[in-house]
Amino acid sequence: MTVDPKLLEILACPKCKGGLEYREKAPEGFACRDCDLFYRVEESIPNFLIDEAVPLSSIGNKP
Repeated sequence: MTVDPKLLEILACPKCKGGLEYREKAPEGFACRDCDLFYRVEESIPNFLIDEAVPLSSIGNKP
């Protein structure tokens, strides 16, 4: 999945409304350092459901 830089500028964490970092490496997804949450991209579809986010520290290597 490729993310347009302009889109990335306006995307916000659903929980804290802070900025997100896109991560291409597996696991692909969006990281919120403020909340320490990681939102996965599965089959090219971002999952921004707070209840399904995982702790950023649990994905192994922080972006």
